[in-house]
Amino acid sequence: MAAHPRRTSRKVPPRRTHVPEEGPPTASARAAAIRESVKSGAVDDIGPVLLALHDPVPGVRETAAVALGILKDPRACSSLAIAAIDPDERVRAAAVEALGGIGRAESREPLEQALTDTAAEVRTKAVAALVELGDVRSRTAFESRINDPAPAVRRAVAVALGRLAPDESFPTLVRLLSDPVDRVRREAVLAVGRSSAPEHLAVVRRFLGDPARRVRVASAVVAGRHRDRESVPLLLSLLATPETWEKPAVLVALGRIGDPTAVPELVAWAEHPSHWIRVCAVHALGEMGVPEARTVALAHLHDPYWSVRGAAAVALGSVGRPEDLGPLLSLLKDEYAWARRGAIYAIGCLGLSEAAPRLREELLDAAAEVRLAAVWALGRLQDDGARDDLVRLLYQTRPTDESPATAMTETRSGLTSDAESRLFDAVVQALGRLSHGLPDPLIHRSLVDAFGRLSDEELDRLARLPLPELRADQPTPTLRALFENAIPSTADDEDAP
Repeated sequence: MAAHPRRTSRKVPPRRTHVPEEGPPTASARAAAIRESVKSGAVDDIGPVLLALHDPVPGVRETAAVALGILKDPRACSSLAIAAIDPDERVRAAAVEALGGIGRAESREPLEQALTDTAAEVRTKAVAALVELGDVRSRTAFESRINDPAPAVRRAVAVALGRLAPDESFPTLVRLLSDPVDRVRREAVLAVGRSSAPEHLAVVRRFLGDPARRVRVASAVVAGRHRDRESVPLLLSLLATPETWEKPAVLVALGRIGDPTAVPELVAWAEHPSHWIRVCAVHALGEMGVPEARTVALAHLHDPYWSVRGAAAVALGSVGRPEDLGPLLSLLKDEYAWARRGAIYAIGCLGLSEAAPRLREELLDAAAEVRLAAVWALGRLQDDGARDDLVRLLYQTRPTDESPATAMTETRSGLTSDAESRLFDAVVQALGRLSHGLPDPLIHRSLVDAFGRLSDEELDRLARLPLPELRADQPTPTLRALFENAIPSTADDEDAP
């Protein structure tokens, strides 16, 4: 056999990898590093972020200012005050906003200086930041900006004066009520509405006839908040106009005022083709507690829209009777959580304790809003059978650090609301009601354990409670007060707070 020469293999040249040239990180990388450093919250060494306030790239300086606002570290105040006069307006705006978020009293002077900034965005953010400080001495600085060329600044000033000093600032707010921009007038109306002087309310009443509907809506809100009976004829006249955008605010205001002359109109509007208007009319009748409300509420438990069914159930909680339990239990089978939630609140408000075993099942509902309602109702009914379930919930839920959202919407996939942030506080309150003022060993120990796991900051925040507990005529208790009411104190119990 002939020997064949061995074929030499063709060598493939090695692939060259690109080795980046060493050098300082890019501006994007520097900004990304700042964002990454504050993801976990508090930072022991804020030096690198403070140093970034002097970065040659404005975007990096802006990122650093935003990061310091997130950290809310008071050590950053002096550096942010310098950044508030940065050549770049975006950096100045971010620095001003961060100072407001930190909320230190020494930031008042640089923030008031920012009210004269050349950029409208900076001036607007400076007003909002000073409101966060809550120092009424800034009132004079706010009043100096009521003729600001930027409507956003004038609008922010109206909000600020209403929150800090509505009575003292009344003459200035009256001037803002004549502003040519309706958004400014709207905030001025709401600001005057925060005043405690009845004569100031008469000024707001005139704006129920403002040409801008958002101003009319704000006026209706104020009239309802103050239960201004003199506004009723004007509110009823608004119901006679073809405009529908303002009708919900008018209907709610009439319900809060409670004038019986409005009942026939409310009953008629409860049959309006628009479901959001029916919701407001049913709600208003329920708040008034008139006999007509029960008939309307029972009829609308079968409304084609879940929002109306939920409102009807809540209204029935104010005007219903024990024989209405059957329709309410039927509503617990509704496919929409909002309707189930309303039925549970109604059962609790009416004190229908025979429904307690059925309500315990709702503690396992997929929707947090339904579970929240069940916790409240079982506590209100003082259902001893729910003790173990509520203790379990106390250990499973956690008090949230964030302020609860206010928006509540529902889709076919479920209910989106702030209920999760309220569950822990509601369970504490419910367990206190179950104890009947006596030291039940299981409830007592679980509450003491939960109390011991919380910081003073968590305990001293305002409690986040379910809908029936939110009343304008009563102050909101702190979480600490909920625990003190829930844990019976005894002379020999050293564990009690």
